Amino acid sequence: MLEVKITRMTKDDVDEVVHIEELVHPNHHWSKDSFYNEIANNLAYYYCAKNTENKIVAYIGMWHILEEAHITTLAVHPDYRRMQLAQALMIAAIEGCYKEMIKFITLEVRESNIAAISLYEKFLFDSIGMRKKYYQDNGENAIIMFTQNIWYDKFKNNFSAIKEGISKIKVCRSGIA
Repeated sequence: MLEVKITRMTKDDVDEVVHIEELVHPNHHWSKDSFYNEIANNLAYYYCAKNTENKIVAYIGMWHILEEAHITTLAVHPDYRRMQLAQALMIAAIEGCYKEMIKFITLEVRESNIAAISLYEKFLFDSIGMRKKYYQDNGENAIIMFTQNIWYDKFKNNFSAIKEGISKIKVCRSGIA
């Protein structure tokens, strides 16, 4: 069983995060400056999953704006895929939304990224539209996905079931505010 600690991303994490970013998005990825700017942004909430050697294996970022959160990025190191890390990070991010009284969560995802779309649908995100030629590297369309109100019973019950269903990973939440 993989054991990870989920923490808020800091400047010290950026080199490792950018390494994963380059592995996951080799043709068009965020720069170090992009992550430094995000960490400095008061609206931004970025989390890292670190293994027992304190190595970053995945990360997620989102903005909290009034009663809405916008997921900006989510990536898992290729060697750590299919270990429920994306689910664990989604849980941490959504728990942060509950703490901040967020009602809705939105994101854009490449229409070819079936694995990500399936993950978001598991968390009850619905497709509500398309951004044509959204991605700069290849002009791919982005699907706009949105949750219902996360305070509604349907969402909360589904969220609880996902949390209880995590079996491949042991998560310690540390330094999350």
